[in-house]
Amino acid sequence: MSSNESPIRPRLALTFWQALGGMQALRRAADRWWDLVQTWLEWPMQQLDADTAPLAILNLLAWERDITRFTGEPDWLYRKRVKYAYLNSADAGSVAGFKRILQRLGVGYVEIEERRLDRDWDIIVLRLTDSQLGENPELLDIIRQMYGRTCRRYEFEVVTPVSVGAAAPEFSNVWDYARAEL
Repeated sequence: MSSNESPIRPRLALTFWQALGGMQALRRAADRWWDLVQTWLEWPMQQLDADTAPLAILNLLAWERDITRFTGEPDWLYRKRVKYAYLNSADAGSVAGFKRILQRLGVGYVEIEERRLDRDWDIIVLRLTDSQLGENPELLDIIRQMYGRTCRRYEFEVVTPVSVGAAAPEFSNVWDYARAEL
């Protein structure tokens, strides 16, 4: 943020007869002082933001929100899981909510099918691409354990997108019609 802008308070303004010499320097000094006071007041709130909090504070926020960091989890994913913990727990239990959880955490689009006729009633099928499943195996397991429906079994079904092309060449024919009569 530049020194001329502040989202909370406006800059001090002097009337035109006061905007000379020493008064201008006093105004700049007062602006700098109140900018410093504003950063002091904002500091506690920045510590509670999962995107910017130091890792030690983030671990406390994660403990509070029942998030455990898995082995090899990158910082950005850990921060996302802590940040969206409340939203994810509110969305848990429904198909649309489970899709939103996977979208928020960067897994991407997933298809969910419940109660297939050829399977047991308690099996939920998650259709993912091979790359989604390969890039996020631990994350998908944790999401399933934390936000999945209880007393339900989950199966992963891999969907492989295939590009299909069809050529449309020109097809032409010359024909002629002749009629003869006797």
